[in-house]
Amino acid sequence: MKKFLLLMALFGAGLSQAQAQQQASKKPLTHDVYDSWKGVAGDKLSNNGQYVLFNVDPQEGDGALYIRNYASKAMREFARGTKAEFTNDSRYAIFQIKPEYNTVRALKLKKKKGDDLPKDSLAIVALENMNVVKVPRVKSFKLPKEGSNWVAYQLEKPLPAKKEAAKKGEPKTEPAITEAPKTEPAKTAAAKPAAKPKQKKSEGTDLVLRNLQNGQEHRFNRVVDYVFSEKGNMLYFVKDELDSLHTAGVYAFSTADLKVVPIDTGKVTYTGISTDKLGEQLAYVATKDTVGAEIRYFNLYHWNKKDNKAVTLADTVTKGMPKAWMVSEHGNLRFSEDGRRLFFGTFPRPTRFEKDTTKLEEEKVSLDIWGYKDPLIQPMQLKQLSRDQKRSFLAMYDLRGKKMQQLATLEMPDVYLDAHGQADVALGVSDEKYKVTIGYDTPTRKDAYLIDLKKGTAKQILKETRGMPRLSPQGQYVYWYEPTDSSWHAMATKGGANLNLTKRIGLPFYEEDNDVPALPGSYGAAGWVEKDNALLVYDRFDIWKLDPSGKKAPENLTDRYGRTNKLRLRYEQLDSEEKFIPADATLYLSAFNNVDKSSGFFRDYVSKTAQPEKLVMTPHGYTSFKKAKNSDRITFRRGSFREYNDLYTSDLSFANVEKLSDANPQMKDYLWGNVELVSWKSTDGIPLEGLLYKPENFDPKKKYPMMVYFYERSSDGIHNHRIPAPSASTINIPYFVSNDYLVFVPDIVYTEGYPGESAMDCIIPGVQMLAAQGFVDDKNMALQGQSWGGYQIAYMVTRTNMFKAAMAGAPVSNMTSAYGGIRWGTGLSRQFQYERTQSRIGGTLWEKPMQFIENSPLFFADRVKTPLLIMHNDQDGAVPWYQGIEFFMALRRLEKPVWMLVYNGEDHNLVQRKNRKDLSVRMSQFFDHYLKGAPAPKWMDQGVPTLLKGKDYGFELTEPQVSSAPKE
Repeated sequence: MKKFLLLMALFGAGLSQAQAQQQASKKPLTHDVYDSWKGVAGDKLSNNGQYVLFNVDPQEGDGALYIRNYASKAMREFARGTKAEFTNDSRYAIFQIKPEYNTVRALKLKKKKGDDLPKDSLAIVALENMNVVKVPRVKSFKLPKEGSNWVAYQLEKPLPAKKEAAKKGEPKTEPAITEAPKTEPAKTAAAKPAAKPKQKKSEGTDLVLRNLQNGQEHRFNRVVDYVFSEKGNMLYFVKDELDSLHTAGVYAFSTADLKVVPIDTGKVTYTGISTDKLGEQLAYVATKDTVGAEIRYFNLYHWNKKDNKAVTLADTVTKGMPKAWMVSEHGNLRFSEDGRRLFFGTFPRPTRFEKDTTKLEEEKVSLDIWGYKDPLIQPMQLKQLSRDQKRSFLAMYDLRGKKMQQLATLEMPDVYLDAHGQADVALGVSDEKYKVTIGYDTPTRKDAYLIDLKKGTAKQILKETRGMPRLSPQGQYVYWYEPTDSSWHAMATKGGANLNLTKRIGLPFYEEDNDVPALPGSYGAAGWVEKDNALLVYDRFDIWKLDPSGKKAPENLTDRYGRTNKLRLRYEQLDSEEKFIPADATLYLSAFNNVDKSSGFFRDYVSKTAQPEKLVMTPHGYTSFKKAKNSDRITFRRGSFREYNDLYTSDLSFANVEKLSDANPQMKDYLWGNVELVSWKSTDGIPLEGLLYKPENFDPKKKYPMMVYFYERSSDGIHNHRIPAPSASTINIPYFVSNDYLVFVPDIVYTEGYPGESAMDCIIPGVQMLAAQGFVDDKNMALQGQSWGGYQIAYMVTRTNMFKAAMAGAPVSNMTSAYGGIRWGTGLSRQFQYERTQSRIGGTLWEKPMQFIENSPLFFADRVKTPLLIMHNDQDGAVPWYQGIEFFMALRRLEKPVWMLVYNGEDHNLVQRKNRKDLSVRMSQFFDHYLKGAPAPKWMDQGVPTLLKGKDYGFELTEPQVSSAPKE
């Protein structure tokens, strides 16, 4: 025994030494690792469950597509594969191959663009043996939804002869790939005599239809649009006009008899082609008017395979068309499931205005007229202008009864159908009467109407509801969550009464953690049980089965297991096209433990009340749960702070979980860190939680600088994986933790009227709690946040000096001026935000002027002693960038240390990667200077004048010419 214990001690010592050596060999993250960090995306299962595919792509550069055969365990990699799909019969995978990143980049450096850049190729992979056929210069491809033998792909414009010759001379780099054979154009049923065409540039390109079984191909030229029928029995396509002998038209190709049938030719524009479920009917809109016409009159056309004749269904004089209305080219054409109805769009005929030829362009006035009676304010109208110009109003054509019915109107613009488009009713919803209140009255009020599709009448059923009414899948009920009474409601479409379905349950169905001065929302609905027999809705924890007729008492499907165990249970829809939940369905539920933050999956049943069966619960986050259509094979993503969200597979029992991807094996070479849940109480005694991220080699006897980052509540995300990536606006937590910072992310709860003070009351006690533990360097702490977080930081630096530095992204500094501003991204007035949502003031500026002032950092700028970095971009559509300017100018005048980064042309959060990289460097330099004593970079110490903009970025570190210490 002594020998055994000695051996174990020596083994333990050796293991500890090996771990220490491994730890010592690790290195901190740097900004230059971002590009190589990879992500997994695009995962799909074949219908038979035998194959899975997924992409592993770096943040910048060339990625790869992987296809895994479950039976053989073989994995095949395809460089730069993207947009991959399996065929319905699980025999082929088809995808595009992007050109090499460095090749494209090199050509762009030479100012090449458009057709001078390399294009995607198409790959067709036979899954049985992984043989590949490659087709060059392909811009898109489509597969039939249910058919299996065909793929259609559209080619790019052909290369000029010289470029084609040069391309053929290049060495091939793709091994084991067969070039697809060139094919002859398919012959049409009514071929036209050859003639010398007029020289007109065609916008269409060749469309190729390939038989996947025998490789036979059919080619159609000048194609601008194409669509398969669901079963793949028909391919429909549109050709554009080349000259008088090569006119535009719509064509059909039967994959059974391999014949092309012209459906309609000779018009200028054809668009919106849509087929019915069987593929035997086609609808489209077309016009003879030229592209430059002031008003283009489109008609609705219908063709069926049996008659082989295109007929006009609707035009400006069709019975049922509203007076002075017309068919819309932008409407969404859709057949009902049974093919008996066709839904399309109409709109009011535009007013003709004579062009004023008596004035020069520079003499014409351009202005917006703001009027108090306008339903929408001018910025919203301008923001929605493009949408309104293309807006269409739903109409229906009864193909058997041969009549048109207008459903949507100017007064009732939004109309919703049942899942199949076959019910005798539709639901109209309108907020037109209440639009003038958008911007301060939220949720917006609405009226609802039942539309009788047989009689053509509409009846109002709801007035001023705050909910969002919808039709059940078969159209038997209207249902909605009503915020005014925090209940779910239903109403039978055949004369039913408005029934409150959850009032008698005695549990809240509203968001229990709601802390904004507005009506709380719901937890949502899981869906309907088939035949509209039941509606499944959520409370905070469980799933309830509600009888929409009100005859049966509400039933808790999960037997209150969620509430008892503090588990949030939610239905996972495994069929992406599911319209209703089968009455005998087995439910697979995602689960989240509100106490320890673990996640997993449970199993339950629609047909009975029972405690759900646990399948798996682990300290991870789970996402992207998918199931093969005809197999129990599943895939999902799983990760934690220390584990990337790689792709895993199993069956529905979760008995044998297998990892499929290993996207970032280089993580083992870097210092990463750990995260733990911490708790404390606010100044008002409210229990709070937060996340503390610690360096990997954390030593509790050492003092660490600490970053404090926050928004509202984040503790539920303890198992979220965070990748090293350039910042859009906030600190990259892995980077700072890897570089020996602590990062504290506290939750915040709010009191109406005092958002800034609420933040202080929650954050400061949390910081003090951590500082008391001895490992926080309380002389070197900093704040960072964006938007709402940026506001709270701006507020806090006017109230406390306990932080050495702070960075506020897009902060509101003056609530009195911001209140009257516009959210330029949407055109909305900002008033609603301050009165009823995030800013939580709870009243207007004239009702609560002191709260607006007391919560505005600008009015207390003279108290600031904390060095502050602001980012506020000049195209910010959420927080007007003059908010950042107001605060910067005040602090500058007061000679406070303040800098403002303004990325030109950028919105609220940075989009361009070059700017994200730039911000990441500047943030780390700023915090390293103040919290670690690193030299200040030139941009902080000396500035970068406009004359050097874009030439000198000021990143180099310098000895400061003046003290960086804040003025007292």
